[in-house]
Amino acid sequence: MTRPARVVIDLAAGRANLQRVKEYAPNQKIMAIIKADAYGHGLERVAKVFDQADAFGVACFEEALRLREAGVTKTIVLLEGFFSEQELNQLAALNIQTVIHQLKQLEWLEQLSAAKAINAWLKIDTGMHRLGFDPEQVESVYSRLKSASGVNDHIHLMTHFASAEEPSILQQLTLFTSTTSKLEGTHCLANSGAIIDRPDAHGDWVRPGLMLYGISPFADRTASELGLTPIMSLKSELISVKHAQKGERVGYGGTWECPEDMQIGVVAMGYGDGYPRHAMSGTPMLINGNTAKLIGRPSMDMLTVDLRECPDAKIGDDVLLWGQELPVEEIARCADTIPYELLCGMRMRARFVEING
Repeated sequence: MTRPARVVIDLAAGRANLQRVKEYAPNQKIMAIIKADAYGHGLERVAKVFDQADAFGVACFEEALRLREAGVTKTIVLLEGFFSEQELNQLAALNIQTVIHQLKQLEWLEQLSAAKAINAWLKIDTGMHRLGFDPEQVESVYSRLKSASGVNDHIHLMTHFASAEEPSILQQLTLFTSTTSKLEGTHCLANSGAIIDRPDAHGDWVRPGLMLYGISPFADRTASELGLTPIMSLKSELISVKHAQKGERVGYGGTWECPEDMQIGVVAMGYGDGYPRHAMSGTPMLINGNTAKLIGRPSMDMLTVDLRECPDAKIGDDVLLWGQELPVEEIARCADTIPYELLCGMRMRARFVEING
C-alpha cells in the first residue's frame, strides 16, 4: 500500500490565481516568480500552469536550464543574476535574461561580444539593502550598460520592496522614481503586496510570487478575501487510533500530558515529509472536515492528534494538514515561521498528486 502522505496540486487554482493578478494589474506584463522549485510546487509543472505569464523569474541558471530543457521558450530572467563570467556564454546560447546588481557583473558584460548580447535588468537598491546598485551609482552604471556591446539596447529598471507596509514602500517608490526619472527603460517594481495595494507602483512589469500560489502576502487579510485559492494541499490519513489515560504523556520528550481519558490518533506525516517540526501543540488539522489539534512534538514520520473533537474518527480517515479549507498561513503562525518556508519544504518524500489538469 502506498504511504498516504501526499501533496495535492490543484492546477486550476493556479490558473485562477494568475487571472486574479491580471485583474489587479490589467495593463502590466507579468513576470511569474517560480524560483525555489516554484515555491515547492514543482518548477516544470508550474511553468505549464502559468504559461499565460509574459516571463518567468528564477533565482539561478540551473533553474533556467531546467525550464529550457523542459521545452519552455518564454522569457526567463535570472533574479540573482549570473555568478561567473563563464555563465554568460550559456545565457546567450539559451536566450536567458539577467538582472545586473553589482559591478563585477557589469565588467564581465563589457567583455561580451555583440554576437552574444543579452537583455539586462538593472537593479536599484532603494531600501532593501540586499542586492542592487546604490542610487548615486545608477546613472553611471546605466550609461556603461548602454555602451556595452554585450548588452541589448533596451534596459529594464527594477527594485524590490522590503515591506508591504507604509511608510517603507512609499519611501522606496519615491526614491526609485527620482533615480530613474531621466533614464529610458521599462519599470519593474511590484511584488504580490504592491500588486494588490499599490497601483501607483505597478510600472510596466509586475512580479507576483506568493499570491500566484494562493497565499496572502498580508498578515491581516486572508487569501480568500483577496480572491486567491491555494494551489497546494498537504494531506494524509489516520494510521492508528488508540486510547490513552489521564496523565499519560504523548510523543518524544513527553511534552504533552493527557488531561483526561481520551482517544489519540496518529497521522502518517512528519518533518521527513516537510511538516514543520516546531509546530506547537494545538496546531489545527482537519479530519473528515472536522477540526482536530496536534499534540506532542512532530516526529520524522508521524504526528499525534487529539481526537476528542472527532469521536468517530477511524483508521483510514482523511487528514488535511493545510490547503483550501485550512490556510497554510495559520500553520506557519503555529510553527513560528512563514508560509514560504513551509511550501518550499515540500520538496521531500511526500508524493505529488495533480488535480484539475
